[in-house]
Amino acid sequence: MPSCSRSCSGSFPPRTLLLLKFFVLFGAVLCFAAVSKAQDKVELFGGYSYFRASIREGQNNPCLDFCPIQTFPTSQANLNGWEFAAQYKFLPFFGGVVDFNGTYGKLNGGGTRERTYLIGPQISLPLKISPFAHALFGFARESQDPLGACPALTPVACQFSLGSDTSWASALGGGLDWDVAPFVAVRVLQIDSIHTNLHSASQNQPRVSAGVVFHF
Repeated sequence: MPSCSRSCSGSFPPRTLLLLKFFVLFGAVLCFAAVSKAQDKVELFGGYSYFRASIREGQNNPCLDFCPIQTFPTSQANLNGWEFAAQYKFLPFFGGVVDFNGTYGKLNGGGTRERTYLIGPQISLPLKISPFAHALFGFARESQDPLGACPALTPVACQFSLGSDTSWASALGGGLDWDVAPFVAVRVLQIDSIHTNLHSASQNQPRVSAGVVFHF
């Protein structure tokens, strides 16, 4: 009488057993990957940042009897720099973010710098291509280099720097991450609207960033 083990194993052709083993192994790998992804708690982002800054300036305008009339026009400046952010995920789709940004450029021949220091919640979809959105709050600091002497009596308009200022700031925006390796993603695009109140004026400024994300 044939043994039970022989009859049981003989009921499946070798190719069928090989396929069954493959699917079991494949399912185990998927489960392990899902568990590993769910356990990712920390994300670190670093990359390039472009900031379209609204810079308030001072200007002495001449009048008929050469009396200086000060006005404060706003000019647009293209600033380039860096962004660094760290996220801790309390849930697979919800975390807290700290964001640091520094951008630099020139306006009317003088150096201009703007930095933001922000913190807030972020939601994201834990997928291979993962969209996210956040609302960040903190403060911003803008610095303008001196433009030189601006005479009180001059027949032409003369612009002058307003120096440095700090204000509360917020950033509303989001972006898209693309996982390219087990612990590495590419931040394809991040777009934020940065609101500040520098030099007693309100600014709404776009910021665009891209770079690399490491998650652990």
